Amino acid sequence: MLKQVMEIIDLLDDPKITGEKALQAFQGIKGITATSTTLQGAEGSTDFVKIFIEGSNGKSTGGTAPTLGIIGRLGGIAAHPSRIGLVSDADGAIGALASALKLTDMYQKGNQLAGDIIVTTHICPDAPTQPHEPVDFMGSPVEMSDMNEYEILPEMDAIISIDATKGNNVINHRGFAISPTVKEGYILRISDDLLRLMSMTTGQPPVTFPITMQDITPYGNDVYHINSILQPAIATNAPVVGLALTAESAVPGCGTGANHEIDIAGAVRFVLEVAKEFTQGKCYFYDETEFAHLEKLYGKMTILQTLGQDG
Repeated sequence: MLKQVMEIIDLLDDPKITGEKALQAFQGIKGITATSTTLQGAEGSTDFVKIFIEGSNGKSTGGTAPTLGIIGRLGGIAAHPSRIGLVSDADGAIGALASALKLTDMYQKGNQLAGDIIVTTHICPDAPTQPHEPVDFMGSPVEMSDMNEYEILPEMDAIISIDATKGNNVINHRGFAISPTVKEGYILRISDDLLRLMSMTTGQPPVTFPITMQDITPYGNDVYHINSILQPAIATNAPVVGLALTAESAVPGCGTGANHEIDIAGAVRFVLEVAKEFTQGKCYFYDETEFAHLEKLYGKMTILQTLGQDG
């Protein structure tokens, strides 16, 4: 995976990078569809990119294997001209695109996964920055609702949301960590299958990170969020797991020189193993029976996917 990560970093580390340029490696391959859409916002524009990798038993061709969504979540990959180079926040896009690049390479060699894979992220080399405690974040030229509209698709049966999550004093681990599963306003137990795959791919005990009720509510409700890693969960009924690229110290999202290739490669390796097993029906993000029992006992929690009673 390190090869793909380094290729993507070299590709994105360009103040003139666009979505179309970022997708050139995915063009002209049967079974792979890559598209880019430019969206203008109040503080600039960004290119939303989508890469579809066809599965051997995928739903797109009439099959039954589940579809995995891989989302690279971020404000922007860079903040030119005020900062030179990729910012820490670019980890989400790097991880998502490196996953797509490896899956494409596997597909061309005949290692086709059972189910379809949909990879989405956005490319913005001149995003704004914004204040945040304990360290500054990257902003975005578009709204969170725009990101969810373009990056989350109804075909996704489960979602991994990759995001740099270094700007806090909660996670003190260098590498990557996973969150509990979030579904329809419920914070569920952490998937044993995902813990198993994390241990297998890292050769170490699994690392997780805590989330709060605030973190799974939409931006714009005037409460603190650790970051946007679980914002996809407000716009889908599918189970969502956050995959955080982490650090031992608080690193600003707009800080440069903070994209650790080895850490991202480890996260991508994990994503690929999840993709293999999930589309084969061997990996589950949550227990469907237990979720149904929770809803029977306590009712729907979907209000947490909204701005609330005053929204």
